[in-house]
Amino acid sequence: MIRIAIVDDNTFLQKTIQDKLSFFADVEVRMKAIHGQDIIEKLEKNHNLDLILMDIEMPKMNGIEATAIIKSKFPQIKIIMLTVFDNDENIFKAIKAGADGYFLKEVNPQELYNGIQETLSGGAGMTPSIALKTLKLLREPLVFDDSITKEEISLTSREIEVLEQLSKGLKYNAIAENLFLSPGTIRKHVENIYTKLQVHNKLEAIQKAKNSKLI
Repeated sequence: MIRIAIVDDNTFLQKTIQDKLSFFADVEVRMKAIHGQDIIEKLEKNHNLDLILMDIEMPKMNGIEATAIIKSKFPQIKIIMLTVFDNDENIFKAIKAGADGYFLKEVNPQELYNGIQETLSGGAGMTPSIALKTLKLLREPLVFDDSITKEEISLTSREIEVLEQLSKGLKYNAIAENLFLSPGTIRKHVENIYTKLQVHNKLEAIQKAKNSKLI
């Protein structure tokens, strides 16, 4: 049996990943955790695992920090990043932290299973687009600053207002009323926020903005 842990702060996505793995009789999900600190504490009690599927953006401790710590304490455990983020910085930092593979969450069950097998055999399972970016990073190494400041992200004051309203759980129509704007304008602001923060949904935008002290 291949013993797996899933680390993701979104329990719905945990279930989605588990459903993808349920097609394969030789895969068993032994452990689940909701952030980096959670998985490390669980591994201290029982590290009988072959591989961890690790999200990146999580509260308390992100997946990249957790990967570095787990690799120093339990180097035999393979780690595949499973995330929505395909930007160069996350790929670079994840590989530097010791990640053995990198897949996007949209991966289909068979590709994920093949990637797990490949990684356990000593390879590096990756979404093809990530593999290309990795090769590019090897050819042209980039230097990233760990601290993301407001200036670097450069959200406008209006975008920050929209983010603050989103973080309160308000819908576009309610935000539009509060800020005296049309829902279409709010939607455009949200699209700009996603692009600037390099995120794909509201939860990630709020989490990243809080981590970066934008809201």
